[in-house]
Amino acid sequence: MGFLKKFFRSVFHEGAPTAVNDSSFEHLSEDELETHLGVNRYGKFMLTEAVRPSYDLKVVPKQGFRHDHYVDEETKTKVPVLMAAASREQLFDLFVELLDPLGHEVDVVLETSHNRDSAGHTDLYREHIDLPILKSILYDFEELLLNDGCTGIAVLNPNIPQEVQFDEHKLLIVYGNPLQSYEDLLRQYNVGCDDKMKFVTEAEHVHSSSDKYFEQFEELKMRLGMDSGY
Repeated sequence: MGFLKKFFRSVFHEGAPTAVNDSSFEHLSEDELETHLGVNRYGKFMLTEAVRPSYDLKVVPKQGFRHDHYVDEETKTKVPVLMAAASREQLFDLFVELLDPLGHEVDVVLETSHNRDSAGHTDLYREHIDLPILKSILYDFEELLLNDGCTGIAVLNPNIPQEVQFDEHKLLIVYGNPLQSYEDLLRQYNVGCDDKMKFVTEAEHVHSSSDKYFEQFEELKMRLGMDSGY
């Protein structure tokens, strides 16, 4: 499975322990590890194949959204943010529908951490694409976008400005103001508000990828007309 193949050269992203000795995975047997990474349901919440939580489950995955804010480094202004997690069976359709308030023409950013020789992730930018065309391309790469823990995508309209991000952890993050139409849509998908909820990014977790997904990512870059280099 993808998790076992990539586990020991994967990374623990945000909120991860600074030393391996602090990891909840440290003393697991191979069978225990495989069993944990094979769990894809917590209650009614279904995970994609992209990420698994820590073995000690300090954050148990669940559906919901919360209000947050982002501080712009240049202007020091606070930008309202919605962070959301949705169960796998409706996640992709929800993401695509969240793009509608952005307007007919948008910009796209692909985020990749496939290249483990560099820290963090790399952003690839494409300006001015019609939203219906983008949606068609996204549906062609639904499997990649849902299940690759090294691929994220952001869609934005700088003229509003608003942005919808579908990140490597398969969280939905919306930036801008106003955000009421996005909140309404989340609730239509039974993604309720819980401003105290925690997300998988806020504890130790592991990402999964594969050579197949890297190849699909390269194809997606070409379909979007992005530079093939990193």
